[in-house]
Amino acid sequence: MWKSMIQSNLNSFPGWQGHLQLTYRYNRAKTQAIQHQGTAPLKVQRSFYPESEAICHNTILHTAGGIVGGDRLQIDIDLQPESRAVITTAAAGKIYGSNGPPAAQFIVQNVGENACLEWLPQETIVFNQAIFHQHLRVNLAATGSWLGWEINRFGRTARGERFTQGEWKSATEVYREGKPIWIDRQLLVGDKMVDSPHRLAGQSIVGSLAWIGAAVSKDLVIEARSIFDGEPSKIGVTRLTEGLLCRYRGDSTTEVRQWFTAVWHLLRYSFLNSPPIHLRVWQ
Repeated sequence: MWKSMIQSNLNSFPGWQGHLQLTYRYNRAKTQAIQHQGTAPLKVQRSFYPESEAICHNTILHTAGGIVGGDRLQIDIDLQPESRAVITTAAAGKIYGSNGPPAAQFIVQNVGENACLEWLPQETIVFNQAIFHQHLRVNLAATGSWLGWEINRFGRTARGERFTQGEWKSATEVYREGKPIWIDRQLLVGDKMVDSPHRLAGQSIVGSLAWIGAAVSKDLVIEARSIFDGEPSKIGVTRLTEGLLCRYRGDSTTEVRQWFTAVWHLLRYSFLNSPPIHLRVWQ
């Protein structure tokens, strides 16, 4: 039902109809991308193993350079039991201004038993007048785990641009065996909401990091807060039913990425038995 609804949405608008399918299998102590099919403008670069053969690293590339009104992109990622994957993007995403039709991205991620997906896309720049809707659904098996983040810059601030017109809508839904674990829906309309204390409060960047896999302690929440090297009012850290949620609202992509990376490394030590790793594509 979920995928048929997505396909209906994809077929109802003109523009790019990009689709990427990634399937991972764990066999003989190695995780491999056994299926990686993409249609323009989406493709995946070859797999890397900077940690061990058990953890497959992939980078998704958007060959058109940005998303415009009317584009519909679909990404399906499936991790079979025991597999582990770290997925990022080749560059910052760009959502260009639209003269009418919205752009949309639909992502479905299925994580099998004892599998783990680390979904770490680079930041997205939402241009003024952009209309963009994104829906991410994560389906976890009983023992699957997921870590993901989203970083958005509203307006090309280096050029003095602010997000005064347009609409950004994001929905993230994480389910375990069909039961909702974490549902997060956000909406930003480019008008007075930009300066509202309950929205951007005059800032240009917001970010969310979520870990779903196991309950975290109060001490870990305190540590996640303490490793932020900035104004404490910019961040928030809370416990979820089966994990951790970090929020950022500020003005520095470097600041939020450094904090999210530090929290990611903390969670790796605490739950994934993995040492820190810096992704080569970020350099």
